[in-house]
Amino acid sequence: MEPRDSKGRLYHIALRKQDVGKIALLPGDPDRVPRIARHFQHAKPISSHREYTTYGGYIDSQYIIVISTGIGGPAAAIAVEELARLGVELMIRVGTCGAINPVSKVGSLIIADSAVRLDGTTRQYIMDGYPASATPEVVIALKEAAANLKKNCVSGITASTDAFYAGQGRPSFKNYFPAHSRALVSDLKAAKVLCFEMESSTLFTLGRLFGLKTGAIFAVLGNRMTDDFRADAGIEDAIEVAVEAVRSLKGFIG
Repeated sequence: MEPRDSKGRLYHIALRKQDVGKIALLPGDPDRVPRIARHFQHAKPISSHREYTTYGGYIDSQYIIVISTGIGGPAAAIAVEELARLGVELMIRVGTCGAINPVSKVGSLIIADSAVRLDGTTRQYIMDGYPASATPEVVIALKEAAANLKKNCVSGITASTDAFYAGQGRPSFKNYFPAHSRALVSDLKAAKVLCFEMESSTLFTLGRLFGLKTGAIFAVLGNRMTDDFRADAGIEDAIEVAVEAVRSLKGFIG
């Protein structure tokens, strides 16, 4: 069963097949949607329901939508599920992260080629040993776009969690800090994991299960090694790279 509203739209994202194309950019923050849409031609708002705000427009001759997914795997999974049901084939997350490597300065970019599945959502779909990996061609397109635009960027593994505080090795309220969280940052850093964020493992895992093409690029808002944070750092650069990558991926979709 696919729940639909009174207008025949899929219930959560409030979209119909005629509202979407083959490509979607997926920020988490609804406020980032019109900001990304400014890079489209003929951009217009389509819908807004719960955390899912959508604009449509064109990159060159390619129709594309941008839709927010909110925070975390459960909301991202709903977006991926419903977009796939409407015919979207390529989804690129345009997000933010907290770096745990000294190379990624605040304001730089990280492209994820895979994700450590520290979330709970993907366990509802497949066993723990199943990999969360992006589509290689999408990763390459993002890396080439970053290089062509001369953006400061590295690529590698992200860790996707369901909890921003204890789940990312931070003390929680009243200094609640379970033992497994205390070693999390150092363990992941030793394993060459580049950053924390909260949605990519869901996007990559569902993409592999459903036969979708996926990728992810993040602006580094904070660096845990240097204790530096800037709320808007690098976001415009991440958007520009994602838009440029779409231009080179137009022929990669059906």
